[in-house]
Amino acid sequence: MLFRQLFDPETSTYTYLIADVGTKTAILVDPVLEQVERDRQLLKELGLTLKYCLETHIHADHITGTAKLRQMTGCLGIVPENAQARCADRFMKDGEVLELGSVRVKAIATPGHTDSHNAYLVNGTHLLTGDALLIRGCGRTDFQSGDAGMMYDSITQRLLTLPDETLVYPGHDYRGNTVSTIGEEKQWNPRFVGHNRSEFIQLMANLNLPNPKKMMEAVPANQRCGHVAA
Repeated sequence: MLFRQLFDPETSTYTYLIADVGTKTAILVDPVLEQVERDRQLLKELGLTLKYCLETHIHADHITGTAKLRQMTGCLGIVPENAQARCADRFMKDGEVLELGSVRVKAIATPGHTDSHNAYLVNGTHLLTGDALLIRGCGRTDFQSGDAGMMYDSITQRLLTLPDETLVYPGHDYRGNTVSTIGEEKQWNPRFVGHNRSEFIQLMANLNLPNPKKMMEAVPANQRCGHVAA
């Protein structure tokens, strides 16, 4: 397996390139519109054919590059089950596996940040957590049908029960962190360590975060798989 972590500095978004070395086929997870040329150049340099653009959820802070990449490469756009994106070629259910040669990407439903959110476990070792579990944090739950109780259950019951050595690759990081492990987050994540479910819900209700700068344009565009309204 080839695995690369790519960064968009404007939104602190991570995009992940996953490829099967044998078949030279690839998946991009959470591509960013402004970084499409970067991603396409890397695919070309590595001799890879893009098969899928895979979203963890409908993003509020950046516009996805899926529509543009689909137009350029003929790849398929995949979103979590029940995501408000009729333009998607395919919807991934909890437990469903996307196969690419020897690479297996398993969807783990992790609602809470939004009402339709998946984490993706790659070959049983690399966990792409999207905006659910972050390094020493978690995604917000105060818009897009977010639910703090659901988030707590998703992370404590679905993600933190994975083996401690599982690598955690988040959808964002604002402090320069790139990777963690399930064992680290169980021990050091301040959102969960020492907090029960009701305390977590209260904590999330009092964050008082500003809305993402691009929210008003990003959400409707991402419901169209990245097509920006004229």
